[in-house]
Amino acid sequence: MSENSQFRFPGATGVGSLPGADTREAAKTATGSFEDFPFLPELPARGPGADMIGRTAGMLVELYARVEPSGWRIGDRPGRDTRRARSWLREDLDALEEFTQGHEGDLKVQAVGPWTLAAALELKNGEAALSDPGACRDLAASLAEGLRQHLDEVRRRVPGARVVLQLDEPSLTAVLRGQVRTASGYRTHRAVDRQIVEATLRDVVGAHGGGPVVVHSCAPDVPFALLRRAGAAAVSFDFALLTERDDEAIGEAVEGGTRLFAGVVPGTDTPLSDPAGSVMGVRTLWRRLGLRPGLLAEAVTVTPACGLAGASPAYARQVLAHCVRAARSLADNPE
Repeated sequence: MSENSQFRFPGATGVGSLPGADTREAAKTATGSFEDFPFLPELPARGPGADMIGRTAGMLVELYARVEPSGWRIGDRPGRDTRRARSWLREDLDALEEFTQGHEGDLKVQAVGPWTLAAALELKNGEAALSDPGACRDLAASLAEGLRQHLDEVRRRVPGARVVLQLDEPSLTAVLRGQVRTASGYRTHRAVDRQIVEATLRDVVGAHGGGPVVVHSCAPDVPFALLRRAGAAAVSFDFALLTERDDEAIGEAVEGGTRLFAGVVPGTDTPLSDPAGSVMGVRTLWRRLGLRPGLLAEAVTVTPACGLAGASPAYARQVLAHCVRAARSLADNPE
């Protein structure tokens, strides 16, 4: 078993974003839905600085970003956009602290990983930071230091928690394949060497000082083996995007002690099946891989397929409760 097998996670949690702009209501929902594994909600509907890129850009140390018509761009000094992102994060932490009084156990916080950040943040010339290896290194180092400070702050506010860090990397596959478009849109940036991608991720994962890190991507072809080698204790993904090509990598991950955060519940409003039906595909995968049914509850955490920012508030609450019931179904009836 790998070193990641030391980490055990509860059966269900959320991915990160929720609809609306009410910080306290979001914290109440995220903590009340998952007593065993609450998470710090993100509310991108509030505007720039509350979106995933802007929120993480606000965590950077000695690097700053501002909003341009084309997106977030690295600048020389902290401006209004940086201050707004940091203010909203403090507001979210205040609400989380209020609703996690006395909490002991897992608590998840999310930030954008180094490669999705490099693909999204622009340099002064308008091209993505991804175009410049030196900028990528500086960005990853700044992110790692910012995450250390952020995680320290969360631990200070919720001292009984084991803080779990989730790195959102939806652009990772595109970075590896050279599919990230240039500013003109006519070309793509060169694929980044897999060893460099892995080493950079390992450095940022290390910012948690040995604590558990989940890497999340709701894109197809998640590089499970690379993420495991980079030190991820768990991989979070949209279960509907798996194909049988992923079987071997998933089997190796489970046998190596890596937890699967299986996104099995749609993230936008749709009629939901019964909880057992939502995890039927997970049971089918298990049988196909020849894995022991009793391992299911140890190896799988049930989540929505992706963030819930595009859902209605009522549906978002329904989905989170549904994930808890689906996880219970897996644990009670693994076969």
